Amino acid sequence: MIPLDHDGLARALDARLAPDARTWLAAARAEVRERAEAVATLFPAVGRRVGRGTLDPEADRSDVHAWTRDDAGRALLLAAIRRPDQTNGQLGPLYRHGDASERRGVLRALAYLPVDDATARPLIDDALRTNDTRLIAAALGPYALDTLDDAALAQAVLKCVFVGVPLDPITGLQSRVTPDLTAMLARFVHERIAAGRSVPADVWPLLDRHPPMRELTLIEAELTHAVPERRRAAEAALNERATRSTTHNQTQTQNS
Repeated sequence: MIPLDHDGLARALDARLAPDARTWLAAARAEVRERAEAVATLFPAVGRRVGRGTLDPEADRSDVHAWTRDDAGRALLLAAIRRPDQTNGQLGPLYRHGDASERRGVLRALAYLPVDDATARPLIDDALRTNDTRLIAAALGPYALDTLDDAALAQAVLKCVFVGVPLDPITGLQSRVTPDLTAMLARFVHERIAAGRSVPADVWPLLDRHPPMRELTLIEAELTHAVPERRRAAEAALNERATRSTTHNQTQTQNS
């Protein structure tokens, strides 16, 4: 879990940096504190100077939700800007002119910055329109979970499901689930089963927050469908639902 406070993030990165990288980042942050526009030239250099490995040494590098050292370095660099108006003025150009890693760094940083919605929302919306799973995962950070309305969040969740961004690691998502979202997810599940395809297992904890009975009845009816592929897909999906439910109940019992 990445600490959602400036000092915690700084300590996590500091523990992963070599002395020369630590010195460079300290100097870069000091320069940005004195002159906000310096971030334009320093921001692209972060990956080369602090490294691109995972911030958590135990994290899987292929995990689209895993923070990297350059993610953290870029967040800290942006957080060094003194005035909110300067911060907001820099984010759009850095995102628009950056490569995928730099764009991800901007999105990861939003939770640490005094950013306004007029600046942040277009960046989140742009990332969610892409098929870059790392950008989509970064866009659905704490800032987006706090500020997106229910309809926008529902569309973002469906985008995650379509492109294969895991839902389980999205902090705060469970508390934002609505009946409209679960109905949308259930229709997606039914479409997958009707095509004889597998269903992402992590839709079930969300869907079961507000079980949509009409859609679930249609899904369960697939167990007796004449097409074998549909029966098998329904059985696999509903077995996964039962497994997830059992695991959740066991965890709740252990924590009570």
